[in-house]
Amino acid sequence: MLAAIDHVQLAVPPGAESALRTYYGEALGLTEIAKPPVLAARGGLWFRSGPVQLHLGIEEDFRPSKKAHPGIRVSGIDALAARLAERGAKVVWDENLPGHRRFYSQDPVGNRLEFLEPVD
Repeated sequence: MLAAIDHVQLAVPPGAESALRTYYGEALGLTEIAKPPVLAARGGLWFRSGPVQLHLGIEEDFRPSKKAHPGIRVSGIDALAARLAERGAKVVWDENLPGHRRFYSQDPVGNRLEFLEPVD
């Protein structure tokens, strides 16, 4: 029986850690967490915000997905959108999900991310 999703992993190209650290750590405000040594040797990064974990794993033949993406529930969606835009990230609002406000953005290597907040 499934209990929860432990983490989501996105593929990233080799050598992109610095730009990804800036986006996920500074722009999104996630906390970087240490990878176990055997996994750290492979490169990539892990981040956390409360119980939510996002892993960025190195893929040699990386190509960002045009459609697949994590849907990340947030609070304070307007402030987050402004924060990303201020740091140069594109924010594309989408009003097609009833009961939610949401936008899409891309990380520095082109991974698509959906941010959504339920409306009362």
